[in-house]
Amino acid sequence: MPHPRRRGPARAHQGAAVIELLTIFVLAVFVGFEVVSKVSTILHTPLMSGANAIHGVILVGAILITGRADGGAVLALGLAAVFLATVNVVGGFVVTDRMLEMFKGHKR
Repeated sequence: MPHPRRRGPARAHQGAAVIELLTIFVLAVFVGFEVVSKVSTILHTPLMSGANAIHGVILVGAILITGRADGGAVLALGLAAVFLATVNVVGGFVVTDRMLEMFKGHKR
């Protein structure tokens, strides 16, 4: 890792990479919002199911990264990622279950 006060091509390249990643992130947020907002009401349950599957993959990735953590900061961030991804997956299944309960008929 270069010294923080050194300037040069490597430091300029890092700044360009950060700007590039932020640009991709912002574009992904806008595209994701537009795609999800245009989904018809009838497709929201399958969309939630697909999102839960993606969150499961994110959880597995967080577990793998945390398992290979070398330092304390990486381990702490990895554990936080595992915890938040677990909350996200469980919450997604709870919300999906509640949505499906609305479609069941009431027993009389």
